[in-house]
Amino acid sequence: MSGMSNIVLASGSPRRQELLRRIGIDEFVIRVPQVEETYPEDLSPEEIVSYISRKKSLAVPSTPNEVVITADTMVFLDDKRLGKPVDEADALRMLTALAGRRHTVCTGVTVRQGEHIITRAQSTDVLFRPATQDELLSYIRGGEPMDKAGSYGVQGQGALLVERIYGDFFNVMGLPVLLLSRMLREFDINLLA
Repeated sequence: MSGMSNIVLASGSPRRQELLRRIGIDEFVIRVPQVEETYPEDLSPEEIVSYISRKKSLAVPSTPNEVVITADTMVFLDDKRLGKPVDEADALRMLTALAGRRHTVCTGVTVRQGEHIITRAQSTDVLFRPATQDELLSYIRGGEPMDKAGSYGVQGQGALLVERIYGDFFNVMGLPVLLLSRMLREFDINLLA
């Protein structure tokens, strides 16, 4: 890896931390942004996650030599946002709506160093298999859905609900690593050098 600057991951997500390590970024500091995840109503799904990702980036203090990485991932069904469930009944409602259907996972990624800032978005379609209410309730009782957009984690037991993924698997986990690596090149950071 060449051109490595001081990396700041502006996220408390354990999945994003794991993905950075998987692609060779072993040393980074974590600064969790405190922002309201609000956005203008007339935005498309990719514009929404880009808007929030950039908002998170600008909320994180940094020095001129630090490269700040932020991301925001959302699940959309019929262009309607499915956030994190508020309770088990909400998780069941979301998972029931997703069962047997195709939905879209969008992640906005922002990379910033000083005044240089770029934001990109990635979309991945996911097809859920049909599932019984008993299966969904069993999954919910395990607790995994409760802190995840759309009420599932593809990297865990939620994978048992996924029939097919059309696009970047890592995007569904919360950080499209190929897109991120291409963005980092614009900051002279090459992960394969």
